[in-house]
Order: sequence, then C-alpha cells, then structure tokens
Amino acid sequence: SSTGDRHDEIDFEFLGNVSGQPYIIHTNVFVQGNGSREQQFYPWFDPTADYHNYTIHWNPAAIVPIRVYRNYESQGVPFPNKQGMTVYSSLWNADNWATRGGLEKIDWNSAPFVARYRNFRARACRWTGPSSINQCAVNSPANWWTSPEYKQLSYAKQGQMKWVRDNYMMYDYCRDYKRFNGNMPPECFKPQF
Repeated sequence: SSTGDRHDEIDFEFLGNVSGQPYIIHTNVFVQGNGSREQQFYPWFDPTADYHNYTIHWNPAAIVPIRVYRNYESQGVPFPNKQGMTVYSSLWNADNWATRGGLEKIDWNSAPFVARYRNFRARACRWTGPSSINQCAVNSPANWWTSPEYKQLSYAKQGQMKWVRDNYMMYDYCRDYKRFNGNMPPECFKPQF
C-alpha cells in the first residue's frame, strides 16, 4: 500500500471464521483511493496447517495475487502504477464486515492472535520518486519482472486459475450486477488472463 487518501493498495487477506467454517481469501485492488475490485475465494488448503508460500506479482502488465488484474490503463481502466508501495503485514479487527458480513464478532478471550512468517523475500523495483515509474517499467534484463514470461499467465497457469475460479471463488465484483446497478466497471468486460 502507498499512503494518503488517494493511495494504491493490493490486498491479499485471510478473513477469520467461526470454528468449523471455511476461511476466506479476500483480494482487492485500490487505485487512487478507490477499491471496489474485490474477489473472494475459499482456500483449497488449510492455511493454518503449515507454512505456505504466497506471492503477489505486480508488474506493468498485471497484478496476480490468486486472481489477475490486467493493466488496461491505455483504455481508461485505472491501474496502480503512479506511486511506490510498501509491504505491510498485520492482524486487524474487521469484524464489522469481514466475518460473514459482520455477523460474527471477534472472541477477544482467544487473544493473543499470532501470525508467523519465515523466509520473507521482497524482490522489487526500488521507488526513488516519480522517475521510478518509467525506470521500473523498462524492458531490460535487470527488470526481470518485465520479461515476456511475466506479461501473461502460461497456458498451464491459466488452467490452474480457471480451476480455482470455477471451484473456489465465492465472490467476484464483476458478477455483482446489483451492487453496481448494472453499470459494471469497464475491466469486467476485458480478458483478465
């Protein structure tokens, strides 16, 4: 996330549950302070059983954190590429909306709540100011994230993504016609893989 009222942010969040209920992986993309691009998934694994590897890939072409949000900025679709971001990891209380729509509240008797990490590795283009926007997007061997293999998911990865979407997606803002009163965001009509 960057900072301020017009911040950019890429969310990858585990929403809590009532014992026996599945966790939910919540993703969102904010551009210039506007989110409203949520997708949610039931995990196909137990996130509490062991350490897992999680990757958020963000480059000039797309953002991939279990879903794909492609860069269609040239076609009027906002994309977060104008400000540097910092990685944050936290536990926070969102029981006003995150736990079954706010129906379940945190049981503070179960505190303290703990998250553990190991082998964290940030591989990123360093933000040094506005000139970084172009420097980080240049196709060069130093910018490995701009190589052709990272511009689009491989055929095999597209199949994996389709399997996850078909079997574990529980919410997609691009299918929420009621929320947007039929006036869907423009990226919803464009290919994402």
